[in-house]
Amino acid sequence: MTPAETLTLAAYFFVLIVLAVYGWHRYYLVYLYMSHRDHEPKPGPPLDPLPVVTIQLPLYNEMYVADRLIDAVCRIDYPRELLEVQVLDDSEDETCGIAELAIRRAAMQGLDIKYYHRTDRMGFKAGALEAGLKMARGEFIAILDADFIPTPDFLTRLMPHFSDPRIGMVQARWGHINQDYSLLTKIQSILLDGHFVLEHGGRNRSGRFFNFNGTAGVWRRVAIDEAGGWQHDTLTEDLDLSYRAQLRGWRFVFVSDLIQPAEVPVEMNAFKSQQHRWAKGSIQTCRKLLPTILRANIPLGVKIEAFFHLTANFNYPLMSVLSVLMFPAMVIRYNMGWYEMLLIDVPLFFAATFSVCNFYMVCQREIYPDWRVRLKYLPFLMSIGIGLSINNTRAVFEALFHKQTDFARTPKYRIEGAADEWIGKQYRQSVAVQPLIELALGLYFTATVFYALANQIYGTLPFLILFQIGFLYTALLSLVQQYAGAPVVLKTQVASGK
Repeated sequence: MTPAETLTLAAYFFVLIVLAVYGWHRYYLVYLYMSHRDHEPKPGPPLDPLPVVTIQLPLYNEMYVADRLIDAVCRIDYPRELLEVQVLDDSEDETCGIAELAIRRAAMQGLDIKYYHRTDRMGFKAGALEAGLKMARGEFIAILDADFIPTPDFLTRLMPHFSDPRIGMVQARWGHINQDYSLLTKIQSILLDGHFVLEHGGRNRSGRFFNFNGTAGVWRRVAIDEAGGWQHDTLTEDLDLSYRAQLRGWRFVFVSDLIQPAEVPVEMNAFKSQQHRWAKGSIQTCRKLLPTILRANIPLGVKIEAFFHLTANFNYPLMSVLSVLMFPAMVIRYNMGWYEMLLIDVPLFFAATFSVCNFYMVCQREIYPDWRVRLKYLPFLMSIGIGLSINNTRAVFEALFHKQTDFARTPKYRIEGAADEWIGKQYRQSVAVQPLIELALGLYFTATVFYALANQIYGTLPFLILFQIGFLYTALLSLVQQYAGAPVVLKTQVASGK
């Protein structure tokens, strides 16, 4: 081999091995969950006397869902004299008037609800929560984002867990009111189910650290204060505060069977914006806290799991590198020997990818009776995950090089059923050069698929097609939804053959 070929293969196998290690870590998460299934946290006795709870509702340009959220909060079952609601509104549009009207309706029902409007948006969501906390009268702080519809038993189900004085935060599971709207929303719901059921469930039940998800949870106020309060030097203030609180000895609880319905993004560009913020914020938190975590006097298993949790998004730059290297590596390996490629390359790919299938298959089996029907979405899930590589690689490098960006909120359009439409509504996300890069990679993999077919390298085709579909889908959907004015989404009914 030439030096260039040697370097190409060395980089290719290095990336594959690292991705395979993180793939095997998914098996470990499943193991943690399954081996601790009997350790589900149980609520203690009802708190006596009941404490004052402050519910914070951070808003920023949420004209379509602000009143829905406030109306749902009014239906939460908790003594009115012990409940305070803060609407923390940083909006710059009609949301202000809509929220104030909903607040007047709520006040007429006897709810202690207050409206706070900031004009500088300093610190974004973390800044709003911090400002509201200074004026809150509650001993416990519940947080609900604008896209949620809390159930009436939200507090009555979560608060008994605080009978243990060392519990600092209790998190409910997210539901998905519009998961059947399109293929994209279906994939997001499966991704979120995996995160909550297996990641949160496995970590929490086995004594590892896990994180508050920014909404649908309740904090003990003193835990926030002892951990250093809300800080806005990362885009994931919830992840940051979670690790700081747990390092101070506070324990968290995940309540898997309490589901709080929420709206997932229906537009590809909104989904990308959300994923970019989460990826960038997690790397910022990794830079900020991982050295402290590794030095802390905590069990080794907790440190290792925190390492994998906080560094997981480094997989996206590796996936981007792999995408570029796959074709030249395949040509080199094919010229060296077709059977060697099957014996080495394909097993590594299998280790890196099948763990994803296993992870989400186990999750769907745990929570849905019709889980077998849902397995048809797993190839699309892997493809869309691959298609996000460029988007999230950009996020990782922005975090590493300290590029400051605004907290880009995820647009909410009040999409609850198949008949609802988001076209013509405000808050649509714009696209730039990134979809063109994704499109180029999609065409690159199309050519690679033809090369594999022409040379009868059939063992690589399933993996190549995953990359091809992933990049083409994310690129074309971004471009068409932005410029064509029509929602080009593959409806679940079509995907299921109905």
